[in-house]
Amino acid sequence: MNRDTLIGFVLIGIVLIGFAWWNQPSQEQIEAYQRQQDSIEQVRKDIEAKAQMAEAERKAAAEAAAKGDTTALFYQALNGQSRPVVLKNDKVELTFDTKGGTLSKAVILGFEDKDSAKNVTLFDSNDEQMNFMLALKNSNIETQELYFTPSDVSDSTLTMTAPAQDGGSIVLRYELGPDYMLHFSLQANGLAGQFAPDNRSMDIEWKSKARQQERGFTFENRYSTLTYKEKDGSTDYLSETSEESETLESAIDWVAFKNQFFSAVLIAKDDFATGAELKSVPYEKGSGYLKDYTARLKTQVDPKGVTASEFEMYIGPNDFRLIKEVEEQSRFGKDLDLEQLVYLGWPLFRIINRWFTIYVFDWLTSWGFSMGVVLILITLLLKAITFPMVKKSYMSSAKMRVLKPKLEEATKQYDKPEDQMQKQQAMMQLYAQYGVSPLSGCLPMLIQMPIWIAMFNFVPNAIQLRRESFLWIDDLSTYDPIVEWSTNIWGIGDHLSLTCILFCVSNILYSYMTMRQQKDQMVGQQAEQMKMMQWMMYLMPLMFFFMFNDYSSGLNFYYFISLFFSAAIMWVLRKTTNDAKLLAILEARYEENKKNPKKQSGLAARLEAMQKQAEELQRQRQNGYKK
Repeated sequence: MNRDTLIGFVLIGIVLIGFAWWNQPSQEQIEAYQRQQDSIEQVRKDIEAKAQMAEAERKAAAEAAAKGDTTALFYQALNGQSRPVVLKNDKVELTFDTKGGTLSKAVILGFEDKDSAKNVTLFDSNDEQMNFMLALKNSNIETQELYFTPSDVSDSTLTMTAPAQDGGSIVLRYELGPDYMLHFSLQANGLAGQFAPDNRSMDIEWKSKARQQERGFTFENRYSTLTYKEKDGSTDYLSETSEESETLESAIDWVAFKNQFFSAVLIAKDDFATGAELKSVPYEKGSGYLKDYTARLKTQVDPKGVTASEFEMYIGPNDFRLIKEVEEQSRFGKDLDLEQLVYLGWPLFRIINRWFTIYVFDWLTSWGFSMGVVLILITLLLKAITFPMVKKSYMSSAKMRVLKPKLEEATKQYDKPEDQMQKQQAMMQLYAQYGVSPLSGCLPMLIQMPIWIAMFNFVPNAIQLRRESFLWIDDLSTYDPIVEWSTNIWGIGDHLSLTCILFCVSNILYSYMTMRQQKDQMVGQQAEQMKMMQWMMYLMPLMFFFMFNDYSSGLNFYYFISLFFSAAIMWVLRKTTNDAKLLAILEARYEENKKNPKKQSGLAARLEAMQKQAEELQRQRQNGYKK
């Protein structure tokens, strides 16, 4: 990268930052925009309320008409009383409503909510709606309009029955497993004559509002998604940040309404057919909700009632190990891959997290360490594993540093811009004679980047950090504010996170040490270019501050500790390296190579060949210009 290119990048950065600052809205503009958005949101809510009211009135009218029609197929089931029925174990408490016969409330036990309540209410009757729709020859039956009679009630079992006039019925059977898995089925008994001859399917409409369960709305919203798994395929999800609707072109095994740390997953034994309609609509901050999820699905039903349509629901925490264990309770014999609900990153980073980070994390937590100590120990372990490569890389940089005076002396005749290719070739030859590889200095960054990115995906999805305190941090899964205010400031938000500040400060320190080390080994114009690179390196921590101020304190703390130990390792290596002895060793190697020259191989040889080709091409062009 030449000087002009660097100047161009710096100027582009300055222009972008200046333009963003100049165009940031005033407080009056922000307030006006907020009023406008509030008005738009209110209009949207009014339209939705009117549509819901109209739909409710339509259904009420239809229900009233059906109630008055004693010949209606489900006349008896259209009259009744709404009553709750509870299934419970030591992990979840599930409430079912006799009106509709479906799940109306789910409480996950043993996890605090954002208001420090003892248990997490994932949803209640105001948030949740599940409706099974059967298309018959003369009418459409929706379970949400029927009153069911409960029977076989225990802590783990429940049968809901809606009787029909001709002796038939719709039966919903529920069985709660020992953990977070709910097994249930729908069976249409004695209704074979009511179905159209070619009808073998039913529709399911599932709606739910995802409640805000964590303190940080923005961060939790980023990891809350409507997720689904294609049959015999991979998982996918709708947009985390904007409204999105999708009609699927393949059958799916399950669909999940997912929060950052908790999920409700609906699984079909016979799959959900092609054409499933999924929709996710984000809420505004302060509403108490994250997203409005909707899934319109289709699956098989047996009109003769011989075989029930079977389903399962996982309602519980997004814990990788736990989900894999609970999935074994499924009775469908499918590879559900429910652990994909815990996002571990793209394939390379997922492999690191799946086969290293999780095992190390589980092992350390089994010793009873606090989560903050676990993060420190993971950092130390990773530093110990990568130390041999980091030391080798540092020694390569140190060799280049002690050789700098000799390089400057040997290449001083190539100070003109047109001689830079020859200068680079001369430097590469000299490095080869001293047995030094200039590319090894890039190794630490190449080693650390996959680990950094893997942890970027792992920490925000580690439910073990939720509500865990360490030092001044109350909750490692969300931000740790040292200052908070009521209004949002552009680019910052409504708080300052201490761990984010520490991370950015340590980043500046580490960048300073790295730039200083690189500057000590640069020759000629490289050193001038390095001065310009410094500004870009120091701007990165500022950019990280705006990015990570909303992120979890656990992630910022890990990055802070990682950079702190990286800087400490670099400082120790610098203090324990004897430049005079190192130069003497290189001189001895140089003399040996002069007596017994070795042919270059590998990357160094290819680089030298490329430089010679480039030099020859440049010479030919110059000769062509002269002619």
